[in-house]
Amino acid sequence: MADILVSTTEHIPGQDYEIIGEVFGLTTQSKNVVRNIGAGLKNIVGGEIKDYTKMMVEARDVAIQRLRQNAVDMGADAVVMMRFDSGSIGADMQSVAAYGTAVKFKTE
Repeated sequence: MADILVSTTEHIPGQDYEIIGEVFGLTTQSKNVVRNIGAGLKNIVGGEIKDYTKMMVEARDVAIQRLRQNAVDMGADAVVMMRFDSGSIGADMQSVAAYGTAVKFKTE
């Protein structure tokens, strides 16, 4: 699965390919209550809330892993035009979506 190339560009240099379809990976995560209290205290004094930054990095990695698996399941060789979208759900949950276009390399 790690062999699936994921690119934010529209074209992969030196490759001709056909479009298979859209692929995505989605995750929703939250921190535990103790960490939410710590984040609330940090919000008073300002600065980076490192637990939430870590959570977002983890969510991004999970979303890309799921995007890759979706591409493998479709028989793709790569994903082009990959993008992220994120948003909050409630006060302490965050969702991250990775999406793009699955492609199959042409062999001549």
